Amino acid sequence: MNVARLFVEAGLAAGQEVSLDDAQAHYLRNVMRRPDGAPLLLFNGRDGEWRASLSARGKKGAAAEIVECTRPQEAEPDVWLCFAPVKRARIDYIAEKATELGASVLQPVVTQHTAVERVNVGRLRANAVEAAEQTERLTVPEVRESIDLGRLLDGWPAERRLLMCDETGGGPPIAEVLAALDNESRLAPWAIVIGPEGGFAEAELAALRRIKNVTSVGLGPRILRADTAALAALACWQALVGDWRRSTPRLAADYRTSKVTV
Repeated sequence: MNVARLFVEAGLAAGQEVSLDDAQAHYLRNVMRRPDGAPLLLFNGRDGEWRASLSARGKKGAAAEIVECTRPQEAEPDVWLCFAPVKRARIDYIAEKATELGASVLQPVVTQHTAVERVNVGRLRANAVEAAEQTERLTVPEVRESIDLGRLLDGWPAERRLLMCDETGGGPPIAEVLAALDNESRLAPWAIVIGPEGGFAEAELAALRRIKNVTSVGLGPRILRADTAALAALACWQALVGDWRRSTPRLAADYRTSKVTV
């Protein structure tokens, strides 16, 4: 039996019982047909990963009885993905794949040429939670409310370095820039910013270039869609700066856990 892996908000410790929400209980009981005592894996982004067993709580409810820690909490790369919202299916894809690629924050950014006005943050978080469960991440990225680009830059943390993907072609190749970083830069907190399908306005490009620790890069000779550019830049960053340098990810088919959609 594949082991279902679930994200929960509650604290995790041996001997505790954690209530599962209605959607999780329904899925495990009625869709997966898991019996009492079925093994589970739980994580909350703070206490590592824990082995647990499924137990009934009333006719429809379910709980998890925590047994032991299987993995301690580990530090993860601190990299934000700041992206202009795109249409529904593609923004869902960004949330899912950016979670798989290890983004710590998903920040929708409204720009002059942004075509999508409303972002369903709850839906993005649900996609991020599902992706974290599937990929064995120990955390779920923070999904923030949309913010105007100007407001984001006005409050930009001085210590956070910004990788700006420049669709005008004015930046050097991303791999060249990231490979040349010194150790201090590699250890700093980072963010990646991607513009909308129509590109940044000139005034927005000027504002981005005024950020203290901004680095402008190019993403190759082809014109990329906004969602492709976001994930390509994040993959490059992880490969040359982040945790891809320290471990080899497994293919999804090799995972010992089953996908739980709630």
